[in-house]
Amino acid sequence: MEPNLPDVVLWSIPAFVLLTVIEMVSYRLHPDEDAAGYETKDAATSVTMGLGSLGFDLLWKIPILAIYMGVYELTPLRVPVVWWTVLLMLLAQDFFYYWSHRGHHVIRILWACHVVHHSSEKFNLTTALRQPWTSATVWPFYLPLIACGVHPAALAFCQSANLVYQFWVHTERVGKLPRPFEYVLNTPSHHRVHHASQGGYLDRNYGGILIIWDRMFGSFAAEVERPVYGLTKNISTHNPLRVATHEYAAIARDVRAADTWSERAGRVFRGPGWQPAAKADAKVGAPAHGSGPVQAAVSVPDQASAPERAL
Repeated sequence: MEPNLPDVVLWSIPAFVLLTVIEMVSYRLHPDEDAAGYETKDAATSVTMGLGSLGFDLLWKIPILAIYMGVYELTPLRVPVVWWTVLLMLLAQDFFYYWSHRGHHVIRILWACHVVHHSSEKFNLTTALRQPWTSATVWPFYLPLIACGVHPAALAFCQSANLVYQFWVHTERVGKLPRPFEYVLNTPSHHRVHHASQGGYLDRNYGGILIIWDRMFGSFAAEVERPVYGLTKNISTHNPLRVATHEYAAIARDVRAADTWSERAGRVFRGPGWQPAAKADAKVGAPAHGSGPVQAAVSVPDQASAPERAL
């Protein structure tokens, strides 16, 4: 029997609109020259990407739901939907969200999906709406929950709750919260770091609702210097189609230009800034271009920052 759970995203839309208007008005009444603030075309692009993602998600959900239901029917386990199991499911979903999010930053073909969310040089509540149109890459990370007997509808509820929570952390109008909240929860301060393009902030703060996963698995960074948002090499376009597909096009170009099959595989499945060691060595001493270091085959993981790369 399918759990009867509310559509939290649908119910939250009025709050999204109200909070966005309040944030816009706050910038008008109390300008902050250091804040990224709002820009009309950028905000319109973010809203367009969000609306587009709703339509594409409906298409992706058809095969994904079929897979989830197939796994759910095969497993003998069943997790009942009561208040305390919902809390446990929310915790488990947030844990797997952390690993999904981290994977979408350090595997280039997954980054090609997620880069959309980081393509704005602004950081405001409309940035939360800038979602990819190719989110079919997320579903494998949650298969363990389905295999453990979590109904796909319950998983969908947890994912929606996580998404709704993350809306409010996309703002510069909220400073640091009291220490207990900052230690446990993902906050605007932590998420500003996540969207920053400075080297010290790259590949940090993947948490959805909780920041404790980052503290546990070594990916946490506190907000110290003011973030610079966007990608290490920004795409400088408001064309939604290009925003949605530019990294896929870059992967295709790199694969065509690759010399070996191992390099082709690396261009797709290694980090977004990965280069074969020989080509990385050839760049040493060459004039700088782009705006981020190149990740060589022997470089430290989780610090990739190729062109069009940020966190």
